Amino acid sequence: MKIRPVFFHAPHRVMFMAGATQGVLAMLWWMVDLAARSGAIPALPTWTLPPPWAHGAMLMFGCFPFFIFGFLMTAGPRWVNAEPITPFAYLSTFVFMSLGWIAFYVALLWPPLMLPALLLTLTGWCSGLPELWRAALGGSERAHLKTTVAGLCGGALCLAAFLGFAGGGPGWLARLALTGGVWLFLLPVFVAVSHRMIPFFSSSALPNYTAVRPLWALYVLLTGFVGHALLAIAGMAQWTWLFDAPAAVIAIWLTLRWQLARSFEVRLLAVLHVAFAWLGLSLALYATQSLLLLLGIVALGLAPLHALTIGFFASMLIGMVSRVTLGHSGRALAADTWLWAMFWALQGVAVLRVAAEFIKLPGPIGLSSLAALVWLVVFISWWVKFAPAYIKPRSDGKPG
Repeated sequence: MKIRPVFFHAPHRVMFMAGATQGVLAMLWWMVDLAARSGAIPALPTWTLPPPWAHGAMLMFGCFPFFIFGFLMTAGPRWVNAEPITPFAYLSTFVFMSLGWIAFYVALLWPPLMLPALLLTLTGWCSGLPELWRAALGGSERAHLKTTVAGLCGGALCLAAFLGFAGGGPGWLARLALTGGVWLFLLPVFVAVSHRMIPFFSSSALPNYTAVRPLWALYVLLTGFVGHALLAIAGMAQWTWLFDAPAAVIAIWLTLRWQLARSFEVRLLAVLHVAFAWLGLSLALYATQSLLLLLGIVALGLAPLHALTIGFFASMLIGMVSRVTLGHSGRALAADTWLWAMFWALQGVAVLRVAAEFIKLPGPIGLSSLAALVWLVVFISWWVKFAPAYIKPRSDGKPG
């Protein structure tokens, strides 16, 4: 029997390494593109895809999915007492998706490669779904894992729509893919994971803590996300407040019931609670934007989107993935000063990018570019801190 390098011993190793690398490369490309369009550096060649859509695709389909697959393929079977994910499933997902995104960067300058690049990515994505469904349908306490895997299926459909656009289809396919990717893929996955894990981690870390995890709250939120997506895709953004406002109330209620203030007793727990607090804020911003649109006022720009994607998604990613990495590398489950500083720097990224919708600085460098730069610093720092754990044996000598 061949002995595999330790890097390939567990799904979180390969997936988290790929996701962290993509988080650096995607934002590096975006920062350079912003600088070129603002005149800070010489003009660049014309990209195969419109830069904002390429930027969205790189993060939505190229960064977050690696982390999601790595997390679910590691933790998902444990949630439901199912058999572990097979190496063939997680390695095929890792290889095809990695090759796809390497090809994607080349395809930005060489259009004939764009369709094969996205096909490779979609192939890898779909190759991991059967094993996750096997775990979700075969174990106990299945609601959260089923929701996350269903979200991944929604993400695959959105990626297929983006592929259709890249293959010469109409622009509405790209808009459908990017809107659906937020509301039908990332939100269901991140909220289901938060709903299951934040009360669980809190009850383990805080004395006299009562875990509050009503399934009805999860289902109301999921309904709100689907409703928003359908209205937004139908061009009825002025009515999305009907779903955004109730969802915001539920998210804020959960933030309070989960005891955000007490979470600061344990730094590694606080990062999860602070990240989740952004969900209620971003949904409230979406509801406000929709109501203003109903009154004929166009306002807030991309502030709600970036409060959600950076404030909630990226912050929760840093918190959850850091926790899994520490635990599965045999290290103490504690946020040291470096990780704590990185997390708060990422909060600064979210604030800067939201503020960029309201504060326009003179000169070629604006708050959007500054936010991209700080993101890059955070993800490079995170890569430097945690990447070695994925290629080394566990410090406690255990397998995995």
